[in-house]
Amino acid sequence: MKIALRDSSLLRTNLYIDGEWRVPKDGRRIPVYDPASGAWIAEIAHASERDIEDAIQAAYRSWQSWKNTLAKDRGKLLRQWGEAMLQHKEDLGMIITREQGKPLREAVGEIIYAAQYLLFYAEEAVRTYGDIIPTPFEGARLLVLKQPVGPVGIITPWNFPVAMFVRKAAAALAAGCTCVIKPDERTPLSAYAVMELAHRVGFPAGVINMLTGDPPQIGEMLASDARIRKISFTGSTATGRLLMQWAAKVPKPVTLELGGNAPFIVFDDADIPSAVEGLIASKFRNSGQTCICVNRVFVHRHIAADFKKALEAKLEALQIGPGVQNPDVGPLIDDKAFEKVEHLVDDAVQRGAELSCQLFEPHSRGLFYPPTIIAEVQPEMDIFRTEIFGPVISLIPFDDDAQVLHMANDTEYGLAAYFYTNNPRRIWTVTEALEYGMVGINTGRISTPHAPFGGIKASGFGREGSKYGIEEYLVTKYLNWSGL
Repeated sequence: MKIALRDSSLLRTNLYIDGEWRVPKDGRRIPVYDPASGAWIAEIAHASERDIEDAIQAAYRSWQSWKNTLAKDRGKLLRQWGEAMLQHKEDLGMIITREQGKPLREAVGEIIYAAQYLLFYAEEAVRTYGDIIPTPFEGARLLVLKQPVGPVGIITPWNFPVAMFVRKAAAALAAGCTCVIKPDERTPLSAYAVMELAHRVGFPAGVINMLTGDPPQIGEMLASDARIRKISFTGSTATGRLLMQWAAKVPKPVTLELGGNAPFIVFDDADIPSAVEGLIASKFRNSGQTCICVNRVFVHRHIAADFKKALEAKLEALQIGPGVQNPDVGPLIDDKAFEKVEHLVDDAVQRGAELSCQLFEPHSRGLFYPPTIIAEVQPEMDIFRTEIFGPVISLIPFDDDAQVLHMANDTEYGLAAYFYTNNPRRIWTVTEALEYGMVGINTGRISTPHAPFGGIKASGFGREGSKYGIEEYLVTKYLNWSGL
């Protein structure tokens, strides 16, 4: 399958190392497929051990000069990169849709969202302030400097193949760090296309490098190499734990944005139409394949019937199809993802849950899993404990605030939570009681470059976005200047 683009030179399939596009040293390639049709799209480079070593060395060498580049000049390049992404947003969006499957308008929206991080950190680069501390010593001054941590290994997933690596790289580059980036091998073409734009705007050789290949090999080499001073990873909790083990050999700091199990609570005083709209917006984005997607929907028993009726009406109006047709819901990424969602639904039904609404039979349309509502879900069901990552809504009734807060927090994860209420006092008590890094109050949309993104518990640690995001790539140096 060919991808029709205005600028066909954006399609890159080789490694980007030290300012050059390189053929892998061992000549190996990896196929890339369109999940909507199963069609073969391209073959990308499989990095050899030597290629990975070259990328690490390039990032380490270039850091010696990049960290001393004026912050305003680093910011200028970030701004130009973001503007270039916006200029090519239609082509970049089309690449995402073909390799990942999401609706085209969502894919273009991802490019705009990612570019905003570059524009934000272009301004934040000049604000890595230090401190002067009141001294307890005669003839001395105490100072604090903020300096870049060093070369960073960035590993990102397939569900947002551009936004995930850009929001990490933007903060790292603004802080004065260099990068070795590994996008997911299922969705590499959009990442390489954005890398091509970074090359065009003139980032110095070695400042940004990009590899694809064997994930465990690349991950272990980045995490255990002393020249890479930090790892930033978005993906599964299991892989995050593995990266921590490898990074501990050096050791080095790790930022992890891992799995989620987001609750969505609808209290009896909530505006039902608004809550339904917020749920649809949060749940069905990218076919439910986002880490902050709603997983468990808790609805007060007094309004449960009215809420379900309004939700079913919205669900039945959803359009499902290939991303290029701009539907509401596209395909899942691969067979493994489909089988996982199917298992969770089947397990719930076998244990007594009600299959309330399902738009068509699973397996009748390839990797398109039908938008589904499962009612009367109980805590002992797998769907209550496991991140669904698909277009399935699980409904759980509750009777009072204490009960629902216990159920909402009854998970190892702590990434995002949502609730709807018109009671100001309840807003404060529920917000403080929820054990999550991010909380949406009367909204299903929470992510923005201006706010810190991240979780607690098994959902990871560290933050991306906002002024807090750049702190992840800075170290604090204390100076005691005596003899004054």
